[in-house]
Amino acid sequence: MFVVMEKDAGETMIEVVMAALTRHGFDVHRSTGSDQTVLGVVGDIASADIREFEVLDGVQEVVRVSEPFKLSSRSFKRESTVIDVNGCRIGGKDVVVMAGPCAIENEKQLFETARSVARAGAKVLRGGAYKPRTSPYAFQGLGVEGLKLLRAAGREFGMATVSEVMDISQIETALEYVDIIQIGARNMQNFNLLSAVGQVRKPVLLKRGMAATIQEWLLAAEYVMSGGNYQVILCERGIRTFETYTRYTLDISAIPIIQKLSHLPIIADPSHATGRRDKVMPLARACVAAGADGLLIEVHVDPDMALCDGPQSLYPDQFAQLMDDLRLIVPAVQRGLP
Repeated sequence: MFVVMEKDAGETMIEVVMAALTRHGFDVHRSTGSDQTVLGVVGDIASADIREFEVLDGVQEVVRVSEPFKLSSRSFKRESTVIDVNGCRIGGKDVVVMAGPCAIENEKQLFETARSVARAGAKVLRGGAYKPRTSPYAFQGLGVEGLKLLRAAGREFGMATVSEVMDISQIETALEYVDIIQIGARNMQNFNLLSAVGQVRKPVLLKRGMAATIQEWLLAAEYVMSGGNYQVILCERGIRTFETYTRYTLDISAIPIIQKLSHLPIIADPSHATGRRDKVMPLARACVAAGADGLLIEVHVDPDMALCDGPQSLYPDQFAQLMDDLRLIVPAVQRGLP
């Protein structure tokens, strides 16, 4: 449930209400907007007598929530969440583009790719150090050495960094080197991992599972947020349907739906969705037109020689062209491109 405080409720009133809720065994999450405070209450709500809280000083109303997701709900926080990553604001007025190779292969490959995407306007450098692969014989990533290269390239070209973790044991190391922790599609419902990243205080990029509904996706975000980490970025990366021409089906409709249901920023990954280089650019343009807060694009300095997902990686000149295209689109949706 939500406890909506009156606009003129002071800090003392808010603390008294939070203390009363805590005494009843509830977990309380505070959201302070521009005009008033909302307290998200999680626990055995069904047995609670909400009248006990309605009569407390400063309380405007107590609302039972029908959605199973609470903290990620637009009801909990009416204003859209903006996540600041080293001065890069995700979820704000600007569309933020994250780009880089699927997998970090070596220093030359990463730095040349990073240089090209930074020059074109990318603000976040992506690169996989730990790679979940369907085949055990495929390239699994460079691990810690890859993370070190990613941090060095990010600093060299003035970009924040994002990389995936697949296991709780990898979180502590990743925190030292990356600015955004990515949870991949295969781990969207790895609840132990979600709870663990909920304990850290760095942004988490949460990809939608390949067979996940929007509600399941938001409940996965709820696992992270219930641990106290409210810096969640949702990423639509395509779902598995009966269509086989593309790798997955990119659910562009999820973008406006999420923005209606949730205050969390949402970006799109057309590279993993299509699996085809020639389809990435048109779908990227469509996602921005649909209102996405950002894009996650795979770019490789030499895709034909890539050790991972070369067919879906853009050449640097294609990425530069995409950024030029986006500069024409963003004004139409009242956005900017930093």
